[in-house]
Amino acid sequence: MAVRKLNPVTPGQRFKVAGQFETVTASKPEKSLVKGKSKSGGRNNSGKMTVRQLGGGHKRRYRVIDFKRDKDGIPATVKSIEYDPNRSARVALLVYADGEKRYIIAPNGLQVGQQVLSGEKATPEIGNTLLLENIPLGTVISGIEMRPGQGAIIARSAGSFAQLAARDGKYAIIKMPSGETRMILITCKATIGAIGNSDHQLERSGKAGRSRWLGRRPRVRGVAMNPVDHPMGGGEGRASGGHPRSRTGVPAKGYKTRTPKKASNKYIIERRKK
Repeated sequence: MAVRKLNPVTPGQRFKVAGQFETVTASKPEKSLVKGKSKSGGRNNSGKMTVRQLGGGHKRRYRVIDFKRDKDGIPATVKSIEYDPNRSARVALLVYADGEKRYIIAPNGLQVGQQVLSGEKATPEIGNTLLLENIPLGTVISGIEMRPGQGAIIARSAGSFAQLAARDGKYAIIKMPSGETRMILITCKATIGAIGNSDHQLERSGKAGRSRWLGRRPRVRGVAMNPVDHPMGGGEGRASGGHPRSRTGVPAKGYKTRTPKKASNKYIIERRKK
């Protein structure tokens, strides 16, 4: 897959780098797997804004994704690869042998017409989902569970992947996308292969309006605010003041915010690189 650099016929296209859609084979989603999706505009149930810089954006419909891959032992055929506005990766529509349809996040190299399988009988091939105890060491994996039966929560975005480094007793040792090395129970599931659409990171929007289409409102720098609004605000002239920190006063640039007594610390073998 590649990206397209557009001719600068308009100011918005001068710096735009667009993704390609040659892998996408269907233009409309499967009707039975689509739900309505409402927008919050960053407001909570009492109407108070709790998240800034959210609002607007194009209307979306949510595609229900099968993160659990719990239909074991039943082969499925990939019917189509589709665009999903709710995520950076593409999604694949599976049609199982018993007629059921489900969406999964499409791994890199998954083709229309290919068969995938989950469970103990599955082989370690692209798109198949196995328990970590059955996956060969050194395999590139994605869509990893943290707890058995929870569903995939690790390595789900475009181009992301982890690697099964070793096994130690009832734990598998995983090299995470962040560079962290941690232990996960071998009874958790993972999908073989990296997530597709890896060129997503090379895309450039080209104009501010494109962010508005995605529901992102303008962000004001802290140093441009008044002291009452931000710890880095105020000052005479163009003075950009103070130590870098968030609006709530939490220092940036190296300050550790992870709880020292967090229960999952014992499963982390090596922290991510700074």
